[in-house]
Amino acid sequence: MTIKRALFLLLVVAGLAAAILGLHFFSKSRTVQSFGSIIARVETAKPVVALTFDDGPSARYTQSVLAILRERGVKATFFLTGKETEENLPQARMIVGDGHQVGNYSYTHSNMMFMGSARITEEIERTDAAIRTAGYEGEIMFRPPYGKKLLTLPWYLSHHDRKTIMWDVEPESFPDVAEDTAAFAKHVIEQTKNGSIIIMHVMYRSREVSRQALPLIIDGLRQRGFEFVTVAQLLENP
Repeated sequence: MTIKRALFLLLVVAGLAAAILGLHFFSKSRTVQSFGSIIARVETAKPVVALTFDDGPSARYTQSVLAILRERGVKATFFLTGKETEENLPQARMIVGDGHQVGNYSYTHSNMMFMGSARITEEIERTDAAIRTAGYEGEIMFRPPYGKKLLTLPWYLSHHDRKTIMWDVEPESFPDVAEDTAAFAKHVIEQTKNGSIIIMHVMYRSREVSRQALPLIIDGLRQRGFEFVTVAQLLENP
């Protein structure tokens, strides 16, 4: 192999690697997508914040999470999977009955980055149906599993006038924070801004730290003067 050919192949490989890396970061972007509306935070002068919970509902932990929110008078937004909603319909109805917003988190929580249009339609519409069966009547916003989307998913959402809801405060992505209740709460309290969307996972046994941090987060943010609203209410704040 000549030096020129070797250099050419090296450049091709480097270009492909850069393209793949670029697609990876683009697919996970919280603020940009190929089609439609994507929201990670709302620009507002008001001290309002949205608590959002992914996954579930869970037969074991939904009630305890709702009890914390009820005790402190907080309305949150739950992004539920269709499969777990069908399997735990009484718990989904509890969420709706307590006046929380419900969003669509796909049916199976699969990576939808390269998913075909037929499967995307099934994942979203089957989950919508489960959420409606639970009694929810409001707008159903969407959050992509793992935050990943590329072309087909954003196109579907745009075509159906669906909002993609991301986040700007994600304590569980930091290992030194995610395993310590006090550090978890401190991180959220310090990182939250006007219009922030906080993402937490509280529906499984492995998320005990997140559940324990929840009341500390609510109390700490209230001490900073924040009011808790749903994502839908957050979008109404200029």
